[in-house]
Amino acid sequence: MIRKKLYFKLLLDFFLSIFMFTESNAQWIQTSGPSGKTVNFLATSGNIIFAGTSRGGIFLSTDNGSNWTEANAGLTDNNINSFAINGNNIFAGTSGGLFLSTDNGSNWTAVDTGLTNLNVLSLALSGNNLIAGTSGSGAFLSTNNGSNWTAVNTGLTGNYVFAFAISGNYIFAGTDGGVFLSTNNGFNWTAVNIGLTNTRIYSLIASGSNIFAGTYGDGVFLSTDSGSNWTAVNTGLTDNYVFAFAISGSYLFAGTYGGAFLSSNNGSNWTAVNTGLTGAYIYSFAISGNYIFAGTYRDGVWKRSLSEVTDVEEIKSNIPSTLTLAQNYPNPFNPSTTIKWQIPKASFVTIKIYDALGREMETVVDDYQEAGQHSTLYIVNSTMNSGVYFYQLKAGEYISTKKMIFMK
Repeated sequence: MIRKKLYFKLLLDFFLSIFMFTESNAQWIQTSGPSGKTVNFLATSGNIIFAGTSRGGIFLSTDNGSNWTEANAGLTDNNINSFAINGNNIFAGTSGGLFLSTDNGSNWTAVDTGLTNLNVLSLALSGNNLIAGTSGSGAFLSTNNGSNWTAVNTGLTGNYVFAFAISGNYIFAGTDGGVFLSTNNGFNWTAVNIGLTNTRIYSLIASGSNIFAGTYGDGVFLSTDSGSNWTAVNTGLTDNYVFAFAISGSYLFAGTYGGAFLSSNNGSNWTAVNTGLTGAYIYSFAISGNYIFAGTYRDGVWKRSLSEVTDVEEIKSNIPSTLTLAQNYPNPFNPSTTIKWQIPKASFVTIKIYDALGREMETVVDDYQEAGQHSTLYIVNSTMNSGVYFYQLKAGEYISTKKMIFMK
């Protein structure tokens, strides 16, 4: 009898240990670094996660956040506001200028000639063009990997540029004066604020034709028409100070003073996903593999398995088994058309436009993308004539080309 009781006790302890292990892992877990620091920005390049901190410089991890290493050689300012990654080129925007690394963060070099305001709050890549948003002097453009910069502020009345989002040839800037749109690499900007009740925009993200804007105090706004109109989408969002976004498949994450929130229906409804998270103020997100990482205020980097906060089966059903480039629609078109494609695994994707003689016209997409379905809105430039053109997608060893017709 005693042996039976001992057996059942051991069996119960075993199952309790399994339950406790599952529960302890079904939550946010604090990584080993950057311990105690405010993480303003997170970015990924392959299997490397970069964390930019306030007054602590740059840290990187190659093992999903288990270990972090300082990567500050050459940096003359340790207040990191933003990152942008273009192939082997990694750009870091700081309070004291812009820095470039070509060796995965081992060494940094200042690249700020012509940048008259060195407090770089935000960065974005549009093809090979790099755009920097500053604290008080608007936007600057570089076409040579940061070697030279030119102010591009025509029409941009919001001088503090906190965030960018790219959707095809559309560049959106989130500023202290609302959202601005440029269709010519920032040389001209137009305010697109109809429906916004708060014009202090701290975060932006594009998902196909949907653009989301995070405000300082009024929550999240959604535009489905390239910023012409905005609608508040805050049901279930219990904190309205939105500093960061991340997208995984059909899921949208928002980082706020009140922690992390998740929406599976384009922001119509939000659910708090904060179990285990004590660093509630979220300033940044990054997705790497099956993890979402959160940069917090004075509490370092936290991570959580995506499968714990999303429906695993739905995610799997959204991941295609083959790589496919769809026919653009409409076709013929004037002046814009939508290009869609799907990739079965994360890959670096480029889409370029060629004329009928095979001459390259422009690059529409040039970035690292997660597995799933993607789309971009292509708008012709003013120099294009009516005729037959081709758009070509490259992802790894896969190449696909399709014909499209532009009619003035």
